[in-house]
Amino acid sequence: MASVGVAADCALNYNRPVSANIVYHAENLAVLRSLPDACARLIYIDPPFNTGKRQTRTQLLTSRAAEGEGDRTGFAGQRYVTRRVGVQSYHDRYDDYLAFLEPRLVEARRVLTPDGSLYFHIDYREVHYCKVLLDGLFGRDSFLNEIIWAYDYGARTRRKWPPKHDNILWYARDPKHYVFNVDAIDRIPYMAPGLVGPEKAARGKLPTDTWWLTIVSPTGKEKTGYPTQKPLSLLRRIIAASSDPGDLVLDFFAGSGTTGVAAAELGRRFMLVDRHAPAVRVMRRRFAGQPVDFRKL
Repeated sequence: MASVGVAADCALNYNRPVSANIVYHAENLAVLRSLPDACARLIYIDPPFNTGKRQTRTQLLTSRAAEGEGDRTGFAGQRYVTRRVGVQSYHDRYDDYLAFLEPRLVEARRVLTPDGSLYFHIDYREVHYCKVLLDGLFGRDSFLNEIIWAYDYGARTRRKWPPKHDNILWYARDPKHYVFNVDAIDRIPYMAPGLVGPEKAARGKLPTDTWWLTIVSPTGKEKTGYPTQKPLSLLRRIIAASSDPGDLVLDFFAGSGTTGVAAAELGRRFMLVDRHAPAVRVMRRRFAGQPVDFRKL
């Protein structure tokens, strides 16, 4: 079902008029506190996971090589040569992680529309503590789903079960009145299509709360080189399900800007916030030539 109502325009306390899509190079708490109540229909955030490690990604440029040359082999035996063009990294550790998150989540709840949703993306290290925090702020009844984003890529430890999933907690501002556009959600194939008939097989089935979606390919066109980039397919599914065209989608840990890219593709407005200059540089490249207002506070 899709709930009735349209989110009000976000009018910030600045002299310049607010454009349809905004990227802030700023501390997110300051931006959140400047927003009016009930202005965003959907908030997706992918905060630092508090892994205690330095997160690093190397950006590679890959080009075709002559037969017998290059340093890697691709599809159909084509040889490629790779060149390192940059490295991005950040330290992912907080002494009091929940104290860092809480004031931002308090503001997030305030700026959600009465029928709005928060999708909180985290991993196994902190998800249990974050759920207790979110239950206290939103109410336990407002918790709708824990979505498991499962993937099968990267190294595998031999000392325990290799962790190959992230956790996404979905909370509604009002658990009795929220947006869920079931017919807009991308379908997935049946495992046994012969058992359901040709019509159902052609249409596919709704995903469950476990999403098998590939990560961003290290050599694909979607890759930006940003350390924690999430795939467009993940954000498209969330935005299609929990917002309507014209709604404002807010991401205040914006990173590479994937939330904004998916929102624009689906006809939503977006507001992205990140305090890190490398993230803003990536977003400037991704939104080059598009009507996006970049602001620095």
